[in-house]
Amino acid sequence: MAYQEVSAAIIAVGDELLYGQIVDTNSQWISQNLDRIGVRVVLRLTVGDNKTDMLAAFRQAEARADVVLITGGLGPTNDDLTKPLLAEYFGSKLALVPEALESVRQFFEKRGRPLTRLNELQAHLPTNCRYVENSMGTAPGMWFHERDTYWMSMPGVPYEMKHLMESFVLPELKKCFRLPMIYHKVIKTVGIGESWLAEVLQDWEAALLRTLNWPIYLHWGMSSCAYRLSARNKTAWCMMSVSRSKRLYTYRQVYLRI
Repeated sequence: MAYQEVSAAIIAVGDELLYGQIVDTNSQWISQNLDRIGVRVVLRLTVGDNKTDMLAAFRQAEARADVVLITGGLGPTNDDLTKPLLAEYFGSKLALVPEALESVRQFFEKRGRPLTRLNELQAHLPTNCRYVENSMGTAPGMWFHERDTYWMSMPGVPYEMKHLMESFVLPELKKCFRLPMIYHKVIKTVGIGESWLAEVLQDWEAALLRTLNWPIYLHWGMSSCAYRLSARNKTAWCMMSVSRSKRLYTYRQVYLRI
């Protein structure tokens, strides 16, 4: 069975992220979990609650990725722009979704609180989206398939986002694509610098270039660096492992701590 190379972009929305008042742990968590199912994240953007910037981020993400995941900007206040801007971007309109309204009503009833007009607006969604119930909060998820790109908009509250990712997004992506397994191996080194290590392994890297992404990056510390090996199918991983073992054997006693 042929696997598909699937790329993803993540957009985090919120002025508080740009001000440094909140750390964007959502994007890191999403990246880790997409990697586990075989989806490669190629772009991560953070934008404020600004129409021009958000629409520009939508265009940039769509141009780069097969899947676009958005967190934040789904509240009922005037500065929450994600929902109306997605409707504008796709040329659709907002309309009441009865199932979403009932979910919001039940959410407040369980807590003994009245349903306000502002809360009812949470149930108005773009007409071209698939409603995804959020049992952990009032802002529903929105799933789109437009122009050969899959989109998911989720609340910025971490536990709500994680619930929607685990219960809907990750299983849905597995249905939409034949995803490969992504393998990673990080090898730490001592006593050899980045440029020297690159020269030592230059011919080996070239031989595997067609099947692997193989960046070299420095870790903090005196005379210490590491490199990551990544492969997107089992055959490439096995080839890389055998080749790595043969190539590094000569150098491991002097340079490498594996």
